[in-house]
Amino acid sequence: MSSPSEPLKGLQEVGRAKGPPPVHLWNPPFCGDIPMRVGRDGLWHYMNSPIGRLPLVKLFSSVLRLDEDGKYYLVTPVEKCGIVVEDAPFFAVRMRAEGAGRGQVIHLETQVEEEVQVGPEHPLRFVDEEGTGGLKPYVLVRRNLEALVSRALFYDLVALGCVEGEWFGVWSSGQFFPMKKAADAGL
Repeated sequence: MSSPSEPLKGLQEVGRAKGPPPVHLWNPPFCGDIPMRVGRDGLWHYMNSPIGRLPLVKLFSSVLRLDEDGKYYLVTPVEKCGIVVEDAPFFAVRMRAEGAGRGQVIHLETQVEEEVQVGPEHPLRFVDEEGTGGLKPYVLVRRNLEALVSRALFYDLVALGCVEGEWFGVWSSGQFFPMKKAADAGL
């Protein structure tokens, strides 16, 4: 177990491992909360200072877990530390689309260079944004961790959208992801 002066000492083991760590299988003791936060913009902070080293952010994000209690934890084989996530732990910053219509495939990449193919394993969901009446898109990155899709990419998704029945949405990997009822969108 790490001491207060050495939070996340167990990361040394994780950093040497190949492939994504199986954090969902680990059940270490809770060691308390640490002053780490993921902002709404996807920036990671430690003690209110941005973490500027991408390899370090990638390492932290690789051991991130959202538990049933609704809290986010950095988990290693020997410890579990709570952190704050203001919206979603990942932020989709790049997109590419192949094909068109029902044959379209959309790829999204996060701020930690993790790419997902939007589809059944990585679905999009759209929620009403509080106070604006607009929509906020999210994509499932892994396990139950999502990325907020940047506003610019959201407009790109809208440009790829179409009407299916009563809904306006977007196709990817053979699945339709509804955004809003077409009538509510003025279509």
